[in-house]
Amino acid sequence: MDLRVLTYNVHGRKDDRAALASAVRGLRPDVVLVQEAPRRFRWRHGCAALADSVGLVVAAGGLPALGNLILVDLRLRVLATHCLRYPLTPGRHLRGAAFARCAAGGVEFTVSGSHLATDPVERPAQAKHWKAELDAVEGPLIAGGDLNEGPGGAAWETVAAGLTDTAGGAGAPTYPARSPRTRLDAIFAGPGVEVRSLTVVDTEETRRASDHLPVLAELTIPS
Repeated sequence: MDLRVLTYNVHGRKDDRAALASAVRGLRPDVVLVQEAPRRFRWRHGCAALADSVGLVVAAGGLPALGNLILVDLRLRVLATHCLRYPLTPGRHLRGAAFARCAAGGVEFTVSGSHLATDPVERPAQAKHWKAELDAVEGPLIAGGDLNEGPGGAAWETVAAGLTDTAGGAGAPTYPARSPRTRLDAIFAGPGVEVRSLTVVDTEETRRASDHLPVLAELTIPS
C-alpha cells in the first residue's frame, strides 16, 4: 500500500494559519505527524479545528501526548492508539509521543510522532524512552518528528538505530523555515517499508505557515 506521510512542527499555529492549511491540503498526506499541536485550554477543540482545516481527522494525541498529534485521512482505519510521556525534568517542558495503529486495504502499520527537548542534556534520555516504545511495535513502523538536533547527535542516532532514514542521510535543512540551515525534522521507516521519495517542502507558503518546513515521505507498506 502506498502512503504519504508528513511530519510538521506547526509552531503552535502562531503563524499564517491559512497558509498552513493550504500547504498541507496541497500535499495530500494520508498521515500527518504534528508537533506543537494544541495541548492546553480547549485542546480537543483546537486539535479538531486543525484537522478540519487540512481535511483530515484526529487519530491520536493532543494533551495526552503533550502536543504531539496524529492526523489521518478517512481511508485509514484507526485500530488502536496510545500516548507516551517522558519523565519531567524540573523547570523544563513535559514532552511525549503519540502512537496510532492503522489499517487500509488489508495492510496494518503503526505511526508515531514525537518532539524531543531543546536541552541537549535532557534530549538523549527522551530519545531512549521513545525508542524503547518504538522497538516494542510489531509489524510495519513509521516514526517521525522534530528531534531538535541533526544526524550524528546522540538522540538522533538512538532513534534511527535499526530504522531507515527516509532522506538517505542527506536530507535538506528544515529550520528555520525562512532561511533553513539545520535539519531537525525527519521521518524514519521500519524494516520492510519501502522509501519511494522524501521531500522537504520549501515554498513561500510553507515559509509563512510555521518556523519549520514540513517533510513529506512517500512510502510503500508491505502486505
